[in-house]
Amino acid sequence: MSHKKPLKLSAFALLVLAGCSASMQAQKSAPKQPIVAPLAVVKKAPVSENELKRWSHLDLVKDSIPGMSVDRALTELLQGKKGQKVIVGIVDSGVDIEHEDLQGMIWTNTKEIPGNGIDDDKNGFIDDIHGWNFLGNAVNENLEMTRIVKKGDDGSAQYKEALAQYTEKYEEALKDKEQVDFLLEVHNTIKKELNKTDYKLEDLSKITSTDPKVARSKAVMTQVFTNAGSTFDPEADFGEYKEQVYDQLNYNLNKEFDGRKIVGDNPEDIKDNHYGNNIVFGPDKEKALHGTHVAGIIAQIRGNNLGGDGVASPNVEILTVRAVPDGDEYDKDIALAIRYAVDNGAKVINGSFGKSFSPHKQWVYDAIKYAAKKDVLIVHAAGNDGYNIDETKNINYPNDSEDNVKEFADNVITIGAINKEYGENVIAGFSNFGKINVDVFAPGEEIYATVPNNKYKYLQGTSMASPNAAGVAALIRSYYPKLKASQVKKILMDSGVALPAKVVLGKSENPAEKPVAVSSVESSKTAKMVNAYNALLMAEKMSKK
Repeated sequence: MSHKKPLKLSAFALLVLAGCSASMQAQKSAPKQPIVAPLAVVKKAPVSENELKRWSHLDLVKDSIPGMSVDRALTELLQGKKGQKVIVGIVDSGVDIEHEDLQGMIWTNTKEIPGNGIDDDKNGFIDDIHGWNFLGNAVNENLEMTRIVKKGDDGSAQYKEALAQYTEKYEEALKDKEQVDFLLEVHNTIKKELNKTDYKLEDLSKITSTDPKVARSKAVMTQVFTNAGSTFDPEADFGEYKEQVYDQLNYNLNKEFDGRKIVGDNPEDIKDNHYGNNIVFGPDKEKALHGTHVAGIIAQIRGNNLGGDGVASPNVEILTVRAVPDGDEYDKDIALAIRYAVDNGAKVINGSFGKSFSPHKQWVYDAIKYAAKKDVLIVHAAGNDGYNIDETKNINYPNDSEDNVKEFADNVITIGAINKEYGENVIAGFSNFGKINVDVFAPGEEIYATVPNNKYKYLQGTSMASPNAAGVAALIRSYYPKLKASQVKKILMDSGVALPAKVVLGKSENPAEKPVAVSSVESSKTAKMVNAYNALLMAEKMSKK
């Protein structure tokens, strides 16, 4: 499935995505010298709740956590300096622009008079005050492979491949349904036994019942809690897992379902381009969860004791373009969304979405080239299948290469995800990788940020790694505005901190087998993790040249 939503760790994924601990020795680096990964790193103490909420801002050397050294960059390099505002386009599921922790961080179109029903700036979009919603009232969608299969066999290789993948996905979804129904039954048994919905691992030890059903449920939930980590909430996480699986069967893979009709455009015609509305969080604010979280990672207000801290806060403005439904995005919407963000002044665009098929990829390629011409950096999530996306069967769209090898633009950077424990398991098991098509890694597991209606949540996925990297890109563009998009991309890649020499990549085919670590050179173009401190040092040098 496309990677908007899988990023809420499904309960089943939680069973297999158990963390690991690394052994390390901290060392001090000289001031103003680039941060280099210590040869060995020992975690000094368990991660506190406060550290967990903002671990992506911490520093490998100081804190023994492979964050992006944002705190260190701010105190040691940017103190007393003034940056300029940078507009960051969030092409996603919508953003709750009314969230308490995003106030003052939302882009406003000053050329438009709010609520007068007139296209004041004559850009074809009426009252687009804070961005645009290309999906109108649509929420759920098919996957692209479902749409291809629905059109019928046209004899093409694309149809055959889509049908094969569709069949496999559908069978997987049926198995997932069995899995989630079983876990919910187990959860309900425990709830009944404990007489409460909100329980933790320690509560399970109080269960003394000899009823075989209760005993089995206790054993299963103990296993889930042990693997899932401290932020696991059975009621919420199982609920999400159920929604995810049922949505796949009811909408994403349902050939009878038409999610587009409500939009009222022709998705096969790129010239039919004035549709949608100006309600940037969409018809149901709760469904803007993914985009709101992405926006928060970049822009939530720093140091206000709410939620986490935005990487580029306070020097950013979030421009929302709603183009990613619960299902696969349409190429047309993405192409128009990129152009809209570019035309309205975005210098960085975050794309935490992706899919396996792209029937109108040329529209998107043209939009990427347009962004390149206008000096806009596009930061894109690598995807969450644990695949090597250098293999043509695993291509993750949109990309910046027509043959999956040679790039046609120098303004797209693709981000994989790491977790908070530096060692051979530092790359998140779900993260895609590839030494040609993934550029660099950033924090993407257990990331705490804004979700709709003034709430906050931990989510994971390359969807979270991408805005972490985009936040650092925005910092560079704020303090070094003369640097070009292609230079910012180069800085993010070249200035990163090295991954360990050996890393585990992707998910193990057999969960019972211990995954084998390989050379980190296989992981990405750089075998590095984004680092704000190093990036700003390099930006300083480069801007002097």
